[in-house]
Amino acid sequence: MKAAVLCEQPGDLEIEDLSIDAPGPNEVLIQTKGAGLCHSDLHFMEGLFRTPLPMVMGHESAGVVEAVGSDVSYVAPGDHVVACLSIFCGQCHRCLSGNPHRCTNIRATSRPRDAAPRLTRDDDTGVDQMARLGGFAEQMLVHQNAVVKIRPDMPLDRACLIGCGVTTGFGAAVNTAGVGVGSVVCVIGCGGIGLSAVQGARVAGAGRIIAVDMTDEKLETARQLGATDTVNASEVDDVVTAVKDMTGGGVEYSFEAIGLAQTVQEAFGMLDIGGTATVIGMVPSKTRVELRGIDFLAEKKLQGSMMGSNQFRSDIPMMIDLYLDGRLMLDEMISGRIDLEQINEGYSWMKAGTSNRTVITFD
Repeated sequence: MKAAVLCEQPGDLEIEDLSIDAPGPNEVLIQTKGAGLCHSDLHFMEGLFRTPLPMVMGHESAGVVEAVGSDVSYVAPGDHVVACLSIFCGQCHRCLSGNPHRCTNIRATSRPRDAAPRLTRDDDTGVDQMARLGGFAEQMLVHQNAVVKIRPDMPLDRACLIGCGVTTGFGAAVNTAGVGVGSVVCVIGCGGIGLSAVQGARVAGAGRIIAVDMTDEKLETARQLGATDTVNASEVDDVVTAVKDMTGGGVEYSFEAIGLAQTVQEAFGMLDIGGTATVIGMVPSKTRVELRGIDFLAEKKLQGSMMGSNQFRSDIPMMIDLYLDGRLMLDEMISGRIDLEQINEGYSWMKAGTSNRTVITFD
């Protein structure tokens, strides 16, 4: 099978022909139909986060089950599925306390150390999978707890977006922050995750949603998806001042969807008394964020969000229902469809800031 492999950091992806093993116990073999280009993969390609190499990248994918291993009871060949990196063991205290997205019991959903690798090169060298998924490939071999079965009338080239970006942004607004009806919200960054946070705030009933970005095209898309106001950060002297002036004091909920110290500080700085700032973006591991201690006396909160605090086996079918009912917009988020061989070009669009979400489609 063809797959996009990261061989060095920093570096572009290389298209290789890899061998994929037969599914073992609790494993599912999937024919990939759609895969979204996520900024998280770009962080690894740029070397901002270290990872074992070589590795098939990609973690936002959907497809059709081809085969299952022993002990698989959740899906069967022919089922349509979305893969999600919030792979859960179902046994640890995090899973059992209702927070499966926090599961760190990796060994329970990976092959034994002495087992054959799932993916290999011609010389039998093992190749890792990004987030234990490796979605930039014609096939995926994953643990059954990495997938959710979905209704067959959902287009898979749109369903894939829900596997990461939509779940992360939508869930940050609905699950992590708990945006309330009539509340005032600001989202900084209008890529795929930020646009999903805009939609989550809209579905939750926010009264005012301010979108912040540096490109008019992305801000226009944000308006289509539910933003009531926009701020072009390249056209104002200070984003915090602009938002506070617009709202008469600040927002109740803010969301940072870029992953920069500056924008995290802006998200916190624009809060009204008692407001909550949620960081969704992947801030590089060595980056420090500086805040004024006095602001915490105003009961302002800064929190993180891990994959939208999801329970993906219930959340993803719910979001698919919203899409098919016309209440969650996915088509408008897709700025282009490409073949696997064009993946580096797709990431060049992301780096240039000219795309919202690019989707790889597989025949």
